[in-house]
Amino acid sequence: MTMEQDTREFWEGHYRRRERIWSGKVNPVFAGIVEPLAPGRALDLGCGEGADAVWLARHGWQVDAVDVSATALERAAGHAGETGTADRIAFHQVDLVEEFPEGRFDLVSAQFLQSPLEFPRAGVLRRAFAALNPGGLLLVVDHAAGPPWSEHAHEMEFPTPQSTLAELGLAEDEVLVERAETVERAATGPAGEHGHLLDGVLVLRRR
Repeated sequence: MTMEQDTREFWEGHYRRRERIWSGKVNPVFAGIVEPLAPGRALDLGCGEGADAVWLARHGWQVDAVDVSATALERAAGHAGETGTADRIAFHQVDLVEEFPEGRFDLVSAQFLQSPLEFPRAGVLRRAFAALNPGGLLLVVDHAAGPPWSEHAHEMEFPTPQSTLAELGLAEDEVLVERAETVERAATGPAGEHGHLLDGVLVLRRR
């Protein structure tokens, strides 16, 4: 079995275990950063069930949304159809381990692009930055800690915005670091638990 098959089978299994995995709502951290921007062309990496892509389309962006899971993309396309945004979103099945979408973008979004499988994340994010138009933004939001209701959070390692930036190894004359911080937000767990989550936020502008 190839790594590509491993990746696709893992994420297919992840999405097929329930009819819906995510809430369908945009992360408020993401919305707060992107809403003031002039819309252009956006790339949504690991789009999942399409909440961010739909939000972008509703705010005037033309979106390329990619995911490795066909099931996730089918749900995302259905969400776009229900919200009248399908004409502004192109969905593509892409394994980022093997390939990267073509084109130039004003915004590349990597929301929780973390995997329990072997995944060349730094390389993917470097390609994402290289795909930006001058003045474009790379927005990376990561889980900075496990949710309080998780029994396995202590077993996982979480990147910080600073460690992600260091891994990218970008030259100072090509990048402006607009944000590199950890923020807290209220959230509800799968069984209705209330708590707070920590997100690592990295906003990089290509000079």
